[in-house]
Amino acid sequence: MDTRLARRLEARFGARLLGPARGHLDETEIRIGPGDVAEVLRALHDEPEFGFRVLADLAGVDTGEVMQVVYHLWAEPTVTRDWLRVIVDGLSRDDPRCPSVTFLWKGAEWPEREAYDMFGIVFEGNRDLRRIYMPPDYTSFPLRKDFYLADDAARSAAEGVRHLEQMATPPEATPPVATRRSKVR
Repeated sequence: MDTRLARRLEARFGARLLGPARGHLDETEIRIGPGDVAEVLRALHDEPEFGFRVLADLAGVDTGEVMQVVYHLWAEPTVTRDWLRVIVDGLSRDDPRCPSVTFLWKGAEWPEREAYDMFGIVFEGNRDLRRIYMPPDYTSFPLRKDFYLADDAARSAAEGVRHLEQMATPPEATPPVATRRSKVR
């Protein structure tokens, strides 16, 4: 972790950070709230003491309690040799929303669409927020922790496969099914 970068981040963003800058090896990490995304990322991109001009990755995360958006940024080695991970923490599970960063990085459009498609995170300001993997009329978000997979023969012998869109009762909530076993002689 670049301790000089961590000190600069804490000095510049202070109260906007949800905790101290952390890091390991060649990564430094900060956490911010959804309301601070536009201002913090613009400063990280535009201000010369940071100069994070490259958005290498953007991903959605479902912790089971809240949703997150994670950005991985890169700057010239003259600024820092560390990658910067910015975690936007505390998005509501019921209506996850985050400002789009396409005003800084045009290439953010597709990863924002992917995070929408897989997690249901709405990126406000993305001009083309639509599904890219799932069919347009699909109503679920497959990478969320509350997404149930289809039944398989191991759990429901001879009952077939449930359509993925149908809400399911978790297996532990259903009574066990009595089965007849034949003896092997």
